[in-house]
Amino acid sequence: MAAQTNGTARKQVHLNFFETACRGNHESPGQWSRPGDNSYSKDSLDYYIWMAKLAEKAKITGIFFADTYAGHAVYGGNMDAILRSGTQVAQLDPLVIISAMAAVTKSVSIGVTGSTSYIPPFPLARTFSTLDHLTKGRMAWNVVTSWSEAAADAFGKELVPHDQRYEIAEEYMDVIYRLWNGSWADDSVVWDKENHANVNCQTLAHIDSVIFQAGTSKVGQAFAAKHAEAVYIGGLVPSQAAGQIKAARDIARAAGRDPYTIKFFAAINPILGRTLEEAEAKYVEAMQHADVIGALAQFSGYTGIDMSKYPLDEELKLDTSNPKESAVQGFLGNFGDSQNDGGKWTPRKLGEKIAVGGFHPTPIGTAEMVADVMQTWIDEADVDGFNIAYISNPGSFEDIIELLIPELRRRGLVFEDYAVPGGTFRENLLRQPGQKTLRKDHYGSQFLFEGDHPYKPKSGE
Repeated sequence: MAAQTNGTARKQVHLNFFETACRGNHESPGQWSRPGDNSYSKDSLDYYIWMAKLAEKAKITGIFFADTYAGHAVYGGNMDAILRSGTQVAQLDPLVIISAMAAVTKSVSIGVTGSTSYIPPFPLARTFSTLDHLTKGRMAWNVVTSWSEAAADAFGKELVPHDQRYEIAEEYMDVIYRLWNGSWADDSVVWDKENHANVNCQTLAHIDSVIFQAGTSKVGQAFAAKHAEAVYIGGLVPSQAAGQIKAARDIARAAGRDPYTIKFFAAINPILGRTLEEAEAKYVEAMQHADVIGALAQFSGYTGIDMSKYPLDEELKLDTSNPKESAVQGFLGNFGDSQNDGGKWTPRKLGEKIAVGGFHPTPIGTAEMVADVMQTWIDEADVDGFNIAYISNPGSFEDIIELLIPELRRRGLVFEDYAVPGGTFRENLLRQPGQKTLRKDHYGSQFLFEGDHPYKPKSGE
């Protein structure tokens, strides 16, 4: 049984929707071609407004937007397979969409990726602070150091070595904390009509987004233990994630943080049916639309390995011990773990897996069967929530809401409601009403405003 922190016999967890602002399907290449799929509408506000309302109605904690800045050009040395499959191409800027989603909701929160390697600290801090005020504290920043050569090219930069990117990120975080927490005092806003004094910093006062992160390398784990309030993890089986989670919690504990205030979210992409036969039929349909080459091109982009050089039906042996600088080390590590655990792959089998559910657990079955899998992850890996992706929309998310969530609630595995309806992301993530800013045991809390200002009200006024 996983460690319990809420005083109940069964640990309850959060559910996030996993999304991207690109036309097509981020996690399951080719599924946009299924009848009724609504991926074609992801260039309109209607889609994101629909998703926000759907998530809040189901009491989903947050919507997690993954984002990349350029298409993958590793498979075959070009983007042909990526463009044909519609995988992570034509991506809109999700930050522009947030206000519309927030306007039709009150409690569901939204996380968006932002790079410490390419975006200067001031505009990132300003944008997220603005959105945090407009959403009343419902924002999260997914901190990434950016591994893609294509992204570096898009910004006119050179891709720097992996560990050096984290060194840059450490300095970057200090700047962000100073901008968010140290620029203005909480009592800076005054409306002194008599003296015509208005230090109007309503859009600049102390506020900070929840910090998400996804690094699983040694330096990534250390970064997460120091900065992250929520961590996105991969892995096909709980045993792959359990060690990562324990290591990060141990580092955080040694640094003086409450390790259970870091929330770990596992990826999952279920295929649900009212019966096992119905779920299996949905899987068969998904396989009919699977774009194996597009999926391999996506894998190539993540790992820096040109999969076009490998015969589709021969056993695949990849050396994952020395990843390239342009690789997602966690993704490659999870693949390596699957090989070490006895998993045998061919490129075709790997492509089919990614094309139907991504490189994540894809349980197929009834709500009870899928809930069993999720309960195993909670008990064995000690996860605090799930980032739930979809095979095809609206069907996948509708199945999650209509079939899966009622079963999870029946078992007491998920929360019945937001801890603070209309509250901040941090309050609802930690289930701690009133905890709107960083906890005092968080590294970033030391960067608070110091000093005085000429219009600070006197004591008692």
